[in-house]
Amino acid sequence: MALHKGAGDDRRLSIGPFAATADPLGAMRLAPPLHRLAEGPVAAETAYQLIHDELMLDGNAKLNLATFVTTSMETQATRLMTECLDKNMIDKDEYPQTAELERRCVAILADLWHAPDPDSAVGCSTTGSSEACMLAGMALKRRWTHRNAERYAAGARPNLVMGVNVQVCWEKFCNFWEIEARTAPMEGERFHLDAERAVALCDENTIGVVGILGSTFDGSYEPIAEICAALDAFQERTGIDVPVHVDGASGGMVAPFLDPGLVWDFRLPRVASINTSGHKYGLVYPGVGWALWRDRTALPEELVFKVNYLGGEMPTFALNFSRPGAEVIAQYYVLLRLGRDGFRAVQGACREVAGYLAGEIGKLDCFRLLTRGDEVPVFAFTTDGDVPFDVFDVSRRLRERGWQVPAYTFPANRQDLSVLRVVCRNGFSRDLADLLLADLHRLLPELRRQPVPLKELGVPARSGFHH
Repeated sequence: MALHKGAGDDRRLSIGPFAATADPLGAMRLAPPLHRLAEGPVAAETAYQLIHDELMLDGNAKLNLATFVTTSMETQATRLMTECLDKNMIDKDEYPQTAELERRCVAILADLWHAPDPDSAVGCSTTGSSEACMLAGMALKRRWTHRNAERYAAGARPNLVMGVNVQVCWEKFCNFWEIEARTAPMEGERFHLDAERAVALCDENTIGVVGILGSTFDGSYEPIAEICAALDAFQERTGIDVPVHVDGASGGMVAPFLDPGLVWDFRLPRVASINTSGHKYGLVYPGVGWALWRDRTALPEELVFKVNYLGGEMPTFALNFSRPGAEVIAQYYVLLRLGRDGFRAVQGACREVAGYLAGEIGKLDCFRLLTRGDEVPVFAFTTDGDVPFDVFDVSRRLRERGWQVPAYTFPANRQDLSVLRVVCRNGFSRDLADLLLADLHRLLPELRRQPVPLKELGVPARSGFHH
């Protein structure tokens, strides 16, 4: 959540004479303050219109190729969410059927991700994959402390191994829970963690390795099976057993349908837990994620609280206690609505558009593709050759037409590489891809006429956040 400072000025909202239904002049005299509560109320329709008009300045979600988050759902799903906005997800005693639908979602995901015994797999909904990652990390740390109680009490510091490409929530986890973050940097054309680097960073204090199924930087899968095999060999040599958590925020709802032969999930005995984001390729509006553990031994029992709340005792494992049930209901709607064939069609269409768009951009002599959208439907590309513009110039010019295509610099050891990234979600059609290509072709001649990239003229490079 962004942190905002208060404002000490006396600015006020200006209301036009026809913003109110009864008294135009009275409405104009209202002028409610921006940063303080007004003395009296404002008519509901007036308040709505003021906020509605301001929000028109936001970007068009349909043209936002930066975000992985779902931007459209069917009207029936929206209706269900509206009907459930007042339900507190945690109150399973008062809303038992909402709790039942959450349980069904966990069971469906356990089966989808090949849990050895889906009935014994445990899981829960979260406010997003970031909270799910925090919960999985907590379980990894607690399991490690059980095995190393004396060493931990004596001052041994646990560590977590991952690639530098992880989402920022993992950095937050390590900071909040006092874990040493051991990150493998990028090298050359390797933009994520591999088996060799993972094992090299492990030792007796490693609580786990995080494998990313769908890097936010370029859409690529990390080699989960290879990492697990290398950790098997590491255990044979050293006796150190290092579990793996798979961050499937994006790929966890893509690979099962488009890459069924890819072994990355609970089929690998070393995979202890998996998370996904229901509001990314799970096709639900923002506000839901999922965390699953292969069995009850993977989630220490003491982390699960049994709460006596509003007339009933219930187990709960979450960082947030009160949250709406609407997104969980919407997730069950999508799972029920689509089935395997439906998900295969939706995700396949996204990958088809990503492959087409990447291929067309790759034909342009001023760009070089890093990935092609053939794993998660996401691809990254950079400028190529002696051109007088950079990726930040391209992103800035595309924004003039409403397209939000993020440009950003890669982390260590590839800070020399800046890229553009395109996320193809449900609703981003082949027609929209052609419109993007048309705008790109239209602006390239103008970009080629620049003397140098604008940052060399003192124009700040606007970086897009790789969420």
